[in-house]
Amino acid sequence: MSHTSPETYLVWSILSTLLGAFLLFHLWKFDRFKCLKWNNGPYSGAFKRLMTYTYLTSIPCIIAYSVAFAVIKYEEGLILLPGYGIVPKPWQLWSQSHKSSIFPLYLLFTIAWAFEMVTHLEELCFWLFLVNAGSVQQDWFRSLYFKTWVVGSVVAVTYMPLVTIFTRSDPIKCEAFTFLAGSLGSLSLTLWFLPILWSFPSFLRGLDNCVDTRTIVRLTTFHELNCVRVVFRLIFVIPLLILAVDGIRPHQHINESLFWTELLTSLAALGCMISSAITLVIFFPRSVETELQSRHATREKSMSRVSRQSRHVRRDSDLTDRDSCTSPNSQKRPPSAMYTNSDAHSPLREYPPLASDHILKNPGLDVPMPSPHPVFSPNRRVASGIVIPGGVAPSVPTNLTERALQAHDQRTSSVHPFVHNFTSPIDLMDGAQQTRWYVKRQYGAHAV
Repeated sequence: MSHTSPETYLVWSILSTLLGAFLLFHLWKFDRFKCLKWNNGPYSGAFKRLMTYTYLTSIPCIIAYSVAFAVIKYEEGLILLPGYGIVPKPWQLWSQSHKSSIFPLYLLFTIAWAFEMVTHLEELCFWLFLVNAGSVQQDWFRSLYFKTWVVGSVVAVTYMPLVTIFTRSDPIKCEAFTFLAGSLGSLSLTLWFLPILWSFPSFLRGLDNCVDTRTIVRLTTFHELNCVRVVFRLIFVIPLLILAVDGIRPHQHINESLFWTELLTSLAALGCMISSAITLVIFFPRSVETELQSRHATREKSMSRVSRQSRHVRRDSDLTDRDSCTSPNSQKRPPSAMYTNSDAHSPLREYPPLASDHILKNPGLDVPMPSPHPVFSPNRRVASGIVIPGGVAPSVPTNLTERALQAHDQRTSSVHPFVHNFTSPIDLMDGAQQTRWYVKRQYGAHAV
């Protein structure tokens, strides 16, 4: 900390601020910040709220830590020490207000790191549960993986601040042990991800005939994002682990070199911000297709509203003309001319002519074959809150093979229901919610 140059914390400040800007942009594009509400949708349980708020709290904490230390380091500046040359001013020579800010800022950074470990542990346990669950209708909230996450989260939230609190008397020692505790915990979680990344392609190949293509595409995208994120998490924790191990030793070699300290801390900042941004994309996945459908549905809704208004105005004008025709000064139509073929296209007719009118008036024509039995698609509410109206479409002949039908039937599916409805590692349902969703999927929304 005190031996690190101000430029190092400037890099942390710039990258963390960019991460905060990306957070605001992504959440706005995702659902206009609706995911931040306490009651966000019917499946917004305590687990989803906890994962959302803990992760989103860690990013402002990192921004506050890096920006505050950058301001302190630039205000204190550099100093000329005999035998050392020009170095950043040691913390012993700082002003009293800056000295008193060291412990709160490191405690804030420790809490943010603990929340990040809670997030990574949840993803680790969830992917292990998803890969090993199979077709067993096991509830995530009653599984061993969920209990492991609960215990591990309590441990992470407890031991990280305690390490900082117990070593607060010496800021250099506090920094070294805080980095050591956090980097060891994050490194162990990152290494546990490697077996999942190795076995996930075979898991995806087993889903070819079990789930729809969109789900496979979504899972494949998350797998590739996890691969990239693991690399940047290693870039984040390994440099801090090197600095921490060297800092607790009696003779420090790496921390005495300005080049190595700036290089390792800058790499750690780069890995931390990019991995956090990828976590944001995984937790709140955007669907461009859904966004386009929502935009199209909104445009169609506005156009239909305008057309209804114009239709009402035209109908009112037609009624006004009809009233004027029935006035004493108007000519009376003969009874024989009141019902003619042209009356079907008259503006006084309330509805457009049907195809059956032309068939009845021309019995010599061939009657067309009836259309297939219509299929009614219900309205769908997308993630942005906009309702996409349903419609009526001709039914498709059910000439699918028995294997294809069984592949999409969850009663005979070989994968867990989470896979069929997978959206995000934090968008999970408990047992009762899974039952309601399964009934809706199999028998329609009216069955619930």
